[in-house]
Amino acid sequence: MLSMRFFDFLFPPRSDEVVLRDVSNDDFLVQVAPRLVGETRPETIALLPFSAASVRAAIHEAKYHGSERAFALLSSALAEYLRDADDGFGKPVIVPVPLGKERYQERGFNQAEEIVRRVAKELGIVVDALLLERVRETASQVSLPRRAREENMRGAFRIAQDAARSINPAYTYIVIDDVVTTGATLQAAVDALKAAGAEHIIPLALAH
Repeated sequence: MLSMRFFDFLFPPRSDEVVLRDVSNDDFLVQVAPRLVGETRPETIALLPFSAASVRAAIHEAKYHGSERAFALLSSALAEYLRDADDGFGKPVIVPVPLGKERYQERGFNQAEEIVRRVAKELGIVVDALLLERVRETASQVSLPRRAREENMRGAFRIAQDAARSINPAYTYIVIDDVVTTGATLQAAVDALKAAGAEHIIPLALAH
């Protein structure tokens, strides 16, 4: 404990890092409470409450800092849900919502992709991170009101040209983002998949 405090004195941890230190895997998983969020069509399944301090900390640490601890907690929550719900999906393909090229270069990773790849490895589910691509860079959604978010994301995604023939109407495409607020990002991704011929699509957010 003394060495940890000394290390913290030399390298002050972020507040979200401190929150995650005190959260066990079981404590985090007990917060998984899937609910339907009606901002998208079909409705989005949201797994965790963003209002919970540990969930919020995990989302922030995953999104902005690439925290392995946050990735582990969030992937365990997603794996628990998919493991229990797997029978209803048929042939699932997980599609993480892609970042724009500029944002990817800034961060060096896509948090949604990092999380789903861990889950896919554990459960043996197919991940197709190249199926969707951003047609254009979009402004950050954080400070935008609902209508502006919808306009910002309209037409933002398309099926990658070399993947267009891989859409299979018999598959269930599970589109995953970290947080759903107005649903604009997930709806844009769903619309792109529908336009390419996907018939079974489940939008899923880690938190709401």
